Amino acid sequence: MEIVRRHGLKVRAIVSTHTHIDHVGGLAELHRVTGAPVLIHEADLPLYANLETQAHWLGVPTPATMRIRDFVKEGDTLRWGGYAASVLHTPGHTPGSISLVVGPDANAAAIFAAANPAAVTAVERAAGKSRLIAGDTLFQGSIGRTDLPGGSTPQILSSIREKLLTLPDDVMVYPGHGGITTIGFERAHNPFLR
Repeated sequence: MEIVRRHGLKVRAIVSTHTHIDHVGGLAELHRVTGAPVLIHEADLPLYANLETQAHWLGVPTPATMRIRDFVKEGDTLRWGGYAASVLHTPGHTPGSISLVVGPDANAAAIFAAANPAAVTAVERAAGKSRLIAGDTLFQGSIGRTDLPGGSTPQILSSIREKLLTLPDDVMVYPGHGGITTIGFERAHNPFLR
């Protein structure tokens, strides 16, 4: 919220890649402060409804929850500023895990180029650059755990192979934990993907 206030930003949506407690413990408060809708995949709603159980496993207080009414699904596109994110349903870590392929919004880039002809080369250079927000599906040198309720090793491996590894090698991967990596590095070196 400090960054939001400092830069005078307006939060239009809060997107959660999955509903494990370490990723959604602050959703209700963030929603209260911003008024922004919370977006998850509907298959993770039962997991979110059982935050009390997750808190008990970890020995922490149960965080406040809220009623989630807005959902994303495979193929949805989220837009903001000059960017767009394509939603990939990547189950395995949880039933409703999602990953987001984020890149420049082609429509916004065209409008920007028309208004700023001198900047066309910068827009063209940025046009092919995508990044993957992988949640806890793919990590640097690892994959998300599948031993918690709703997890599935065959599903997560299928999600990674059929959806994430189809992306170009130079796509930067931003996992929910740990270091940044690339699709190419994980394709070549991740021991779980051999």
